Amino acid sequence: MPTTIPPYSSPENKISLPSLTPFLKTKEHNLTTMLDLSPDSDMETGSETLNSSHSSVSSSTGSCDRCSSLSRLSFDATPPPPPPPPPPAPAATSPQRASSKPHRSAEELNMIIHQLPGPLGPKDFKLIKQIGSGDIGTVYLCHLRDEKNCYYAMKVVDKMALAKKKKLERAATEKRILKFLDHPFLPSLYADFDAAPHFSCVVMEFCSGGDLHSLRHRQPGLRFPVTAARFYAAEVLLALEYLHMLGIVYRDLKPENILIRSNGHIMLSDFDLSLESTSSPTVEAVEPTTASDAHTTDPSCLPDHLFRLRKPNSGRTRPAGRQFVAEPVTARSCSFVGTHEYVAPEVASGGSHGSAVDWWAYGIFLYELIYGRTPFVGPTNEATLRSIVKQPLAFPSTTTPVGATESAARDLIAGLLVKDPVARLGSRRGAADVKAHSFFKGINFALLRSYRPPIVPGLNRSSSYSDRSKPAEFDFF
Repeated sequence: MPTTIPPYSSPENKISLPSLTPFLKTKEHNLTTMLDLSPDSDMETGSETLNSSHSSVSSSTGSCDRCSSLSRLSFDATPPPPPPPPPPAPAATSPQRASSKPHRSAEELNMIIHQLPGPLGPKDFKLIKQIGSGDIGTVYLCHLRDEKNCYYAMKVVDKMALAKKKKLERAATEKRILKFLDHPFLPSLYADFDAAPHFSCVVMEFCSGGDLHSLRHRQPGLRFPVTAARFYAAEVLLALEYLHMLGIVYRDLKPENILIRSNGHIMLSDFDLSLESTSSPTVEAVEPTTASDAHTTDPSCLPDHLFRLRKPNSGRTRPAGRQFVAEPVTARSCSFVGTHEYVAPEVASGGSHGSAVDWWAYGIFLYELIYGRTPFVGPTNEATLRSIVKQPLAFPSTTTPVGATESAARDLIAGLLVKDPVARLGSRRGAADVKAHSFFKGINFALLRSYRPPIVPGLNRSSSYSDRSKPAEFDFF
């Protein structure tokens, strides 16, 4: 299990986040008055690797938008007779929860929760059990009181505890980012509200398939086949491209933060270490390529006809095309954040960094999926950081020839794990350059969520009622 870089500032940052369980048992912090915890909850804690690094984002402290419901007061001593009831109308949808995210609007969980009238609050949910805990919050499995078969994940943040640890801004950063996300491989924020006296709650999608780190450890040799690794890498690539398009540098890419939905597709989670910046998406010209070098599918998610003139091409070369580029190249930070085995050399050496750190971590991620370990891991955290800065990249030796797909994977990893961030693949044109690599030849990124995943947890479960009625535990954040 990879370790996480410890904080290096004031001693008070070493205070560990208290479990929510003691608060459930005290009168002063009686969360059960606001969030009804099921009496049969076993309160088991997940095994998440905690991130205790500092976020470099500086902005105003976030606050929760929803509080208790409003009361209607009568100011007349003798109220007039009530008017006849109006004809029934569809239930009003809370303006805070109005669906403006078309990628997820047709999903069942999204439709159910958006049909409820008024703002959602603690009394609308029933907590089942704790399913994970992290550096800034605790995650519970829950369901709506009137919809017991629709599971959600609720992250509960103790704002008082985070204030003592000076990590309130990290929680605020994550909430700001979650409100913007609308992507098939990123979380959906269904609701957020306060619970007395100082708890902040966000309700999100529950992923029953666990995380990619645990899934890898269940594979033969603790690694994925190259074709399976390519599928997961492609979906993560699209998630990173979307975040960079929004000006968000993720800074915490690792298999533990990649969750598996019941249909086998991934969901990237945990944004409290992310760096918020700006991005200026552009469309750049692509040099002509020979027909033999052209991919069988266009590497862009955007339709080809939007950018190219439909002219007949009888020659041996393809005409110059257009490429969508969305990379926050101006983002800069000097914070020391991340997980040891995945940090880029510029971070390990204490220098400033930008969006290129995500492409380094992406190369480490792909290496781990294929070979079952990270390339620069050492016996200690300090040794790992020295190896990241000084040791050259090496691949495991094999007795059999490396296939064409694995050879392409090695070439891609070598381009991503260039120690100079300026020369690193993806540092200038981001995901556009990575998607065009031969490793992804034949993948239609625009239709990727219609592909069948290598492993579908929902189809591998036991058919017994007891197994189906108890959701799998996982670390959500």
